[in-house]
Amino acid sequence: MIIKNEIPILEFDNDKAAVIMPNHEKLGIKLPEKAVFAFLESYVDGYAKEHKAKIISHFVNITKEYPIYVVEHQGEDICLVQAPMGAPAAVQILDWLFGYGVKKVISCGSCGVLVDIPENEFLVPDKALRDEGTSYHYVAPSRYMEVNELALAGIEKALKKHQLPYRRVLTWTTDAFYRETKELVSYRREEGCQVVEMECAALAACAKMRGAIWGQILFTADSLANVEEHDMRNMGMDAYEYALELCMDAVLEL
Repeated sequence: MIIKNEIPILEFDNDKAAVIMPNHEKLGIKLPEKAVFAFLESYVDGYAKEHKAKIISHFVNITKEYPIYVVEHQGEDICLVQAPMGAPAAVQILDWLFGYGVKKVISCGSCGVLVDIPENEFLVPDKALRDEGTSYHYVAPSRYMEVNELALAGIEKALKKHQLPYRRVLTWTTDAFYRETKELVSYRREEGCQVVEMECAALAACAKMRGAIWGQILFTADSLANVEEHDMRNMGMDAYEYALELCMDAVLEL
């Protein structure tokens, strides 16, 4: 049933079926139940090559072909896929993975900090402010999107095994990288947002609608803590490889 509204983004259809479903190609593949969906650029391909992962299929869109890897980790098959930046693109692939058998997912990626947090620290978002559009097609309108508690527990167990300090955070998920204005950054910070990224709310919403488990490990990159000057720092580059290892361990805990 469609909930109608004068503002289109606030309209919502709770029908889980659509004209184009995530497995519409009927590829005849069955992916592992657990997956790592990582915003880690070529590090995903490097890890796959190093660990002799098999390419089971490809997700093909207008931008590129994304290899769908299956890699063995501690005796268990894990689906491993590179995640593209931005909620619409990322959710399209995540939903496709659900369509072919994935049920439990850990993501990882960088975030900008809105408060004074050093670079390359690991964070666990447990709630996201929905300042993007994709989540509104999966879950009825609300200000926040909660992250699945089972996923949070698995992530925290893995972080503790690695003896890594971490904190839970409220993240601001936005579609507009170049519209993080001074006033808006200050407003989000006053509301309690500590970091900003572009996918968390949407991925959590997609997983909730599909009855799947999804969670995310973030690591700190650039800084907007000083609204007068954006500090690129080193964009969290020192955390990339370790973040992927953490994800592989965390997904085993689900």
